[in-house]
Amino acid sequence: MTLWNWLLLAVAAAYLIKLAGYLLPRAWLESPPITDLAAALTVGLLASLTVMNTLGNGQSVGFDSRLLALAAGAVALKLKAPYLVVVIAGAAAAALGRLAGLP
Repeated sequence: MTLWNWLLLAVAAAYLIKLAGYLLPRAWLESPPITDLAAALTVGLLASLTVMNTLGNGQSVGFDSRLLALAAGAVALKLKAPYLVVVIAGAAAAALGRLAGLP
């Protein structure tokens, strides 16, 4: 299959999944197993995206200043800091890591 075929297949799958959300009965979508599954999938996908963007370095694991930024942001969130403070803390930690010689 060519790239265009895969792209069209992905578009069709996304459209059909979206359409299924409108066609399924509301009682099915609001049942506890489905809402629990949706919540778990959301948290899992966000966690995996965070880990891949923080530790991923091509085909290997890389420890660099992004890990410091994530840790600083986590500490700021634990201390219930506002969002802007979390972002600034992460940026400052990454900048300090880069100044210290981390990639």
